[in-house]
Amino acid sequence: MTTSSPPTTASRANMKAATVAAAAVLSLALSSAPACAFAPSPQIAIRQSLDTTLNSDPTVRPVSSQLRMNIPAPTIEGGATPDELKSFADSASPPASFFELQRASVRAAEMAIDDGHRLLEVEFPPLPANVLEMDDVSAYDVAKANVNLALDFAKSFANTDRVDGVAIMLPDESEKQIMLEDLTLEEKVYPGVTLTSLRRGVEGDTRVFKPEDLLVGLMGRGSGGTVRAVEGADMYVIVVASAQELPDVEELYELTKAEEGKKSPVIVFYNLKLDVLRGDLGAPAFPGKDFQDRFLSRVKPVYYLRTRQYSRSVSAPPFIVNFQGCIFRSYPGHYQTLLDTGTGRYRKVVGNDVRPALGEFKEQLTDALREEGVIASKEEEGGLFGFLRTGYKTTTWWEDEREDASLEWRT
Repeated sequence: MTTSSPPTTASRANMKAATVAAAAVLSLALSSAPACAFAPSPQIAIRQSLDTTLNSDPTVRPVSSQLRMNIPAPTIEGGATPDELKSFADSASPPASFFELQRASVRAAEMAIDDGHRLLEVEFPPLPANVLEMDDVSAYDVAKANVNLALDFAKSFANTDRVDGVAIMLPDESEKQIMLEDLTLEEKVYPGVTLTSLRRGVEGDTRVFKPEDLLVGLMGRGSGGTVRAVEGADMYVIVVASAQELPDVEELYELTKAEEGKKSPVIVFYNLKLDVLRGDLGAPAFPGKDFQDRFLSRVKPVYYLRTRQYSRSVSAPPFIVNFQGCIFRSYPGHYQTLLDTGTGRYRKVVGNDVRPALGEFKEQLTDALREEGVIASKEEEGGLFGFLRTGYKTTTWWEDEREDASLEWRT
């Protein structure tokens, strides 16, 4: 008769692990639902149930899409009301990733197009802040990042109910050719998406250097008839254009403007930093200031994320306070003044239906720091000292009320 030795600690652990594994396998085999890495939130479950209901009824057209994000769930009766959409957009936060940013900017542009706007601005940092601050990051690196982001943006609109064809427009043919070679792309980048240029020569003109383009560019007065529309394009995404090349965009707008009662193509000013370009207007060889009143003031910012950094001296240690914030807007929401809390998050300071001037934006951030006791109050600081800090004029010329300018760029 043989006697079995008592199981060791290792063998007992192995038996327990085998039992747990067998139970897990049995549980999965008996379950009718697929295994998920996480449990969906109640909002996701409600949305899935709604999509199932809509898809099961052929008479109901689904009003949701994969690109719509962070908006109230639509209802079978007709969807969220405009007031609900605006209320939600008013409280939207800046995106945590470029993926979220891309989806949110597409959604904001979709809603603006549905509301009839045809001149749109999309503005955000094209690279992470720590990358933009590197010494070896060139202007061409930023331009290449903007083109890649514009390609993703365009793909979201091509061959949809709103837009058939999208043309991404670089300033001239030489820049287009350099970008195509560097990104190893063809001019037809994607079905319905073309990478081309604002100024294009006539068909069959194979000259590499064109003196007329140089002369027109130096004079800053029109394109000389070299701006051409793209056949089949319902949207133009303008990238990497300078202040001297903005009149070409106006010329494109006039060329493609539809007759009354019909829809004109959409023109998107994509990461052009229009606020910086406006500062060049009126300088020699640049468009005049009337260009802001005539055309640029009609451009609607639909997705706008602009960060600003400031420093302020104080009378107590550490004597210098560095702070930063951003102006954020996702159409149809208002403009939010957000203060960077230093923890990777922003705190909303105030919301504005009219876009604040940069001086006003800085003062809003400063008032928030006063409330927190970081800097002295106005009474403690003194009126004269505060005036010396801010000066008499706190707005730039294009931020002033101008008789012939539209308010589209501020609302």
